[in-house]
Amino acid sequence: MGTVLAFDFGEKRIGVATGETLLASAHPLTVIRAESNDVRFAEIGKLIAEWQPEQLVVGLPTHVDGTPHEMTRLATKFAERLQKRFNLPVSMADERLSSLDAEARLRETGRNAKSAKPLLDAVAAQLILQTWFESSLHAPQ
Repeated sequence: MGTVLAFDFGEKRIGVATGETLLASAHPLTVIRAESNDVRFAEIGKLIAEWQPEQLVVGLPTHVDGTPHEMTRLATKFAERLQKRFNLPVSMADERLSSLDAEARLRETGRNAKSAKPLLDAVAAQLILQTWFESSLHAPQ
């Protein structure tokens, strides 16, 4: 039982969410805006030092039918790098349609596309983490 950080991996931005396994509730945290892997992992390192997670979760993007594509490979590689660099367990969670769901949720709060954009990736990470919490496939480490 403890804190979990989740990531919505993108080539330009990485959305980050946090949650507690005991509450099984996820919350958007921040968006890392960097294309350099060194900068990305330095920012992630700061978040890990601050939040002290026991588990990391990375969204696994696939086509709607579940077949992999290029971002599937990149997100998997990102997850492997997280595990090696921070020596924490990393799980993958289905993220199909999480960005579309995040957009819809932000629109429901009255935000337009421009004002929602800075939050979009963090809310997508929140949805990924919530999916992981609700999945019967994960077991606390």
